[in-house]
Amino acid sequence: MQFTLHKTDSETQARAGTIQLDHGPVETPIFMPVGTVGTVKGVHQRELREEINPDIILGNTYHLYLRPGVEILEKAGGLHKFMNWDRNILTDSGGYQVYSLSDRRKIKEEGVKFKSHIDGSYHTFTPENVMEIQRTIGADIIMAFDECTPYPCDYNYAKRSMHMTHRWLERCITHLEKTPVKYGYDQTFFPIVQGSTYKDLRKQSAEYIASVGAEGNAIGGLSVGEPAEEMYAMTEVVTAILPKEKPRYLMGVGTPINLLENVALGIDMFDCVMPTRNGRNGMLFTAHGSINIKNKKWEADFSAIDDMAITWVDTEYSKAYVRHLFTVNEMLARQICTIHNLGFYLWLMREARKQILAGTFSTWKNKMVKQMDKRL
Repeated sequence: MQFTLHKTDSETQARAGTIQLDHGPVETPIFMPVGTVGTVKGVHQRELREEINPDIILGNTYHLYLRPGVEILEKAGGLHKFMNWDRNILTDSGGYQVYSLSDRRKIKEEGVKFKSHIDGSYHTFTPENVMEIQRTIGADIIMAFDECTPYPCDYNYAKRSMHMTHRWLERCITHLEKTPVKYGYDQTFFPIVQGSTYKDLRKQSAEYIASVGAEGNAIGGLSVGEPAEEMYAMTEVVTAILPKEKPRYLMGVGTPINLLENVALGIDMFDCVMPTRNGRNGMLFTAHGSINIKNKKWEADFSAIDDMAITWVDTEYSKAYVRHLFTVNEMLARQICTIHNLGFYLWLMREARKQILAGTFSTWKNKMVKQMDKRL
């Protein structure tokens, strides 16, 4: 992996860069659509490539391990071939999914024993086997196995968890060095900063992660229920420490406003289920604010979904029609809203990049935050 930093905004820490990976360049800042089980839910790969056009998408180790399983993925030649995706993929390590299974898992120094949400069978994730699973999945960027702490979180628990995440990181690195890549291209490894919402822990963790010297770094354990201001405060602490010449990935974030505020703090990469999940529930994001398309006020509104025409669905379908599709429980409604939302998120990051390169990011960001913070 190579990361080229083209420009940093003069008034904020916002950066425009390019990450070069074996499946092509990734222009940053970037939003990565979430393809949890080998698909961005409700979107054909053709639509993903031609309309939304991301340089990289995300897959999930926990879900892919359970289904279709590593044997099938290996026989297919890895996730790229299995899902017919010729661009970059990042896999998270499953740490967040294990966190979310609080009533179905036990965390120990060795690893995590958990109960499958599908059939109740027991499985164990360790730093070692998670590295092997990600080798088999074959993502371009793979993540360290960590523990994601809840919010709120007791200080002493957060501290113990952070140190265990650091010990697990050492085990990940040791095992990765003796586990060869499988499909003829390189994989880039990112460790993860933890520490809950405690500044001293975040500082410790960021310093430790920076000392490892990985090609890129991630920030985990945020967007788990804490107020947005706490998220921004923790991000600011961490980005001041993580090396500027390497990409920074804020995991699981967030709303369009969250994205712009964190870009301003020096974050390069994001992922979140919000555009797809909210789209399936009738929430549309636009530059002018958010729309609940199920509301009666749109019943006779025959204007385009979004006058910015970010994707083809924005001009082909009216608000009234999409509302009607939800009313009759037609799956096309969910597809249309998903495509629009993903298109908007990718547009927002590309526009942020243009503004950074033009030297106008700060003014533009402040205007966009005000506009998007409205319910239409």
